[in-house]
Amino acid sequence: MSLSLRTLKIALSTVVAIFIADFFQLDSSISAGIIAILSVLDTRKTSFEIAVQRVISTLLALGIATVLFQLLGFSTLVFGLYLLLYVPSAYKLNVQSGIPPCSVLVTHLLVAESTSWDLLLNELLLMLIGAGMALLVNLYMPSKEDKITEIRNKVEEQMQKILYQIDECLQNGIQTDVSDAELRTLNQLLEEGMRLAHDEADNRFINQSYYSIRYFEMRKTQAKILEQMQYNLEQISIPLLQSKKLAGMYYLTAETLHEYNPGTNLLEEIDELIHYFRKSDLPQTREEFEKRAILFQLLNDFERFIQIKKDFFDEYRNELFTQKNSV
Repeated sequence: MSLSLRTLKIALSTVVAIFIADFFQLDSSISAGIIAILSVLDTRKTSFEIAVQRVISTLLALGIATVLFQLLGFSTLVFGLYLLLYVPSAYKLNVQSGIPPCSVLVTHLLVAESTSWDLLLNELLLMLIGAGMALLVNLYMPSKEDKITEIRNKVEEQMQKILYQIDECLQNGIQTDVSDAELRTLNQLLEEGMRLAHDEADNRFINQSYYSIRYFEMRKTQAKILEQMQYNLEQISIPLLQSKKLAGMYYLTAETLHEYNPGTNLLEEIDELIHYFRKSDLPQTREEFEKRAILFQLLNDFERFIQIKKDFFDEYRNELFTQKNSV
């Protein structure tokens, strides 16, 4: 949620909550506005969960406070005893988000030196109005799908760039030119995409989809494999015929890297390349043997890289097909 939208929602929900509380002639109507401020959160899901927690927490707080004030009187020490009982109870019931606003409501009982039914209902209505207005304004939550799609495209472009660099390293038989900066950029894009995908999923009560979350999880796993490839590339310093053949696979992957590509053909190409490696002449020197072993490890990592994408495609085949046809 943008700062401007959050500001507008907070201002609107606060003012309306206070007006409603005043309309019903509730005492301490300003508290409804404060509760609204605390209840405007980033997503519909979190706003709903917190609102429910705070209503339950209000009932708990008022119940404990009423018993203590009735038995021990209205004093600061009794209020402290209320906190000693209420705070751990709220955490035990997982409604701790209500501790600050509910404790403010309890101070109204302390100041009024009363636990009458009218006053207790007054405090409960303040919570319901404040939390309810926050829920109402959060019904409007602009979709992040366009931004998520943009991030997905940037992730794939960044991966293509890294794969082209690996291809160049293998073609020339030189140590890695894949910079840490490129991998950091990729990881930053993945983190941003994951955050947006979670927010979008939490804003949908109907037709909720976790496709984007799984997509970024899949790409994060691939990114870790790319980091391992970068490490292995640092060990290569001589050109080999096998390295040039493997380079062609990286180039082909970069050319065809796309959300809708299952990678089946690439896995078939990898199988053929593994068969070629096994039929190749044995290394003649220790150095060549070590380089061949590293290349074989790169090939295994590359196979895992493609298999992860294929598994994702198989899991979301129908959704990918629908998306592709709607573009």
